[in-house]
Amino acid sequence: MNIRLIAIGKTDHKSLHSLIEEYVKRLSFYIKFDMEIIPDIKNAKNLSEIQQKQKEGELILSKISSSDFLILLDENGKSYNSIEFAEVIQKHMNSGIKTLVFVIGGPYGFSESVYQNAKGKISLSKMTFSHQIIRLFFTEQLYRAFTILRNEPYHHQ
Repeated sequence: MNIRLIAIGKTDHKSLHSLIEEYVKRLSFYIKFDMEIIPDIKNAKNLSEIQQKQKEGELILSKISSSDFLILLDENGKSYNSIEFAEVIQKHMNSGIKTLVFVIGGPYGFSESVYQNAKGKISLSKMTFSHQIIRLFFTEQLYRAFTILRNEPYHHQ
């Protein structure tokens, strides 16, 4: 199985970018993982919230194939602890899914068309974080999930 993370907007902070890259590198020992950044919408100030979500949604959906299993990182999604999240990853690996795609939306969330194409939603927290911080949290949790599945000493209970 391949895992992809799609996110809107670049990471401005070099220290965050370095940390994210560290976990992406670590993940390469467990699974094929790709992260794709969709540039921020130009002239977004001139768009309504709905228009911005629609434009971002079109860009997101253009990166997804019909065989991909799409999961949105969304504040209204299901919450898991780290062990439960590892079990979710294992379940998807066992199901024969070729590509599991996680998406971090823009500042206003996802368009209705993206929600309609999603097969699941996961919440990383009830709190709101910047899209840049969520990338770090998600890549670290994905790495943690694989160390849990392999019974490696990274995660302590």
